[in-house]
Amino acid sequence: MESLNRLAIELVDEALEFAEELNIGAYELENEATVVDFGLEFDGGIEAGLLCTEIQTAGLATPGRDLGTVAGVPLPYVELSTDQPALALLCAQKASWEVTTDDFEGLGSGPARALVAQETEFQRIGYTDAFDLTALAVESEQAPTVSAAEQVADLAEVEVSGVFLLAFSSASLVGSVTNATRVAELATFNLTELGYNPLDIVSATGRAPVPPVPADEETAIGRANDAIAYGGTAHLVVREDFDAFNRVISEASTEYGRPFVEVFDDQGWSFEETPASLFGPAAVTIDVLGGPTYQYGSTDESVLATSFGLEDKAD
Repeated sequence: MESLNRLAIELVDEALEFAEELNIGAYELENEATVVDFGLEFDGGIEAGLLCTEIQTAGLATPGRDLGTVAGVPLPYVELSTDQPALALLCAQKASWEVTTDDFEGLGSGPARALVAQETEFQRIGYTDAFDLTALAVESEQAPTVSAAEQVADLAEVEVSGVFLLAFSSASLVGSVTNATRVAELATFNLTELGYNPLDIVSATGRAPVPPVPADEETAIGRANDAIAYGGTAHLVVREDFDAFNRVISEASTEYGRPFVEVFDDQGWSFEETPASLFGPAAVTIDVLGGPTYQYGSTDESVLATSFGLEDKAD
């Protein structure tokens, strides 16, 4: 397989070329790392969010958009589909790199993770990347700093001038879009965490509503997770049957039925205390090649209406 980071950098070049049309911006830090502002000082947009998602998945997944409804209220929906779920979703898109320095905190996702390749997904899949340029999407209220870029460069073993940081806040349009595209990723991740071989997942597709952008990060984080847990639908094609497909969905959690803001408040916003089983799609269909088709779960628009502030707008 070709380098995930090389594929992603081609798309970063596209973002830089069409920055004005995408309502994004870019600048160099003092150490020559490049920050591409998708949603901090710049507004971004749905198209910018879809391109950011393509970069996060190293161009191995196809994002799309359409218009749907939540509780009778028209809202945009986004979809993501890939025939390389192990690489695109687990080795690239998964949000699991905590970029933490003395002056910066952010959550990283994207193909830069494949240059480090220390997470268990990489051992399961047997993939490690090697390239001299890298891209990491960083979700934070703060603009990336010199020290943040240096941490990425050190761990990825590239020159700091070869680091491209895609920056956006949770409470931004790009944040809403890119987080809503994680349905297929979470379905794939949950299945592999249950012991399923990620290389036996042939294809993955996910769809979810794009949450309205609130004024604060905590509400945005809650809405992003609600969009998936109560509005996200997934379809997987797999090679082998399995006895725990029903545990892929968010409904498997005892906390199911409550908006994430309430759950996070109860846990003191300690994500480690939140049941991992709650982070999953609302519904999933799993097709076993040459075998049965399974369907589990359903969406819950009443929770979404509460989370998105739509209760009085559907009448």
